[in-house]
This record gives sequence, C-alpha cells and structure tokens, in this order.
Amino acid sequence: MTELSLPLGVSCEELTPVKDEESSLEESTVTLSYTYNKQATGSDYFFWYRQYPGKPPEFLISHSGSGNVVNEQIPGLKIKVEQNQIDMNISSAAVTDSAVYYCAVRPTVTGNTKTLYKNLTAPH
Repeated sequence: MTELSLPLGVSCEELTPVKDEESSLEESTVTLSYTYNKQATGSDYFFWYRQYPGKPPEFLISHSGSGNVVNEQIPGLKIKVEQNQIDMNISSAAVTDSAVYYCAVRPTVTGNTKTLYKNLTAPH
C-alpha cells in the first residue's frame, strides 16, 4: 500500500487546522479537521478546496454549520460538524487525493444590517 500525505492549508482568523498534515494508507478513510473560533450554526457556511502542486485551488464541497451540504454531494466525501470542529472525511483515499486542502468560512452577518442610505437628491 502507498502512504498518502495530505497537508492542510494555512490557518486564518476564523479556522485553524487541527493537524498540519495527515498521512494515511490507500483505501483507508482520512479525516481532515479544522476548528472554528466559535460554535458553528446553520447560518455559517463552510467551503472546502483542494489544491494540487502548481495548480489553482479547486472547489470541492460547501456545507452549513449544521452539516447540511448545499451543493451536489461528491462521492467519497462526508462532512461532520460538531460544535466548533469541522471534519471532512475522504473514504477510500487514493494517491490522487494527495493535495493541500483548505476550508474557508462565510460567517453570519453581524452588526448593522440596515440598508445603506442612498442620496436621491444629489445632482447627477
């Protein structure tokens, strides 16, 4: 069997990878985990990307903070959200899964959500 190496992306203000790198044997299930700086809610949306060397990141899957997948499910990928930890499981991992993985978040709107005032009397 071939050993896989799956480095995780850089951390940011909102999400931090649990491990910097995950190794696994082919055909096993690999779990990539990030912690969120607060408890995830259904209003938070998470986006997973994969990047192969020398290539731009490619979108994989998006889900809400309650774990509901909001785009077409990709076979072999499973999402789990538990309080402030977000996991993506890759089942039957293969050498082709060796890449850098990123998770990004679009948080709930906070603060002033009123519509901006538009000055309709200003000269054009």
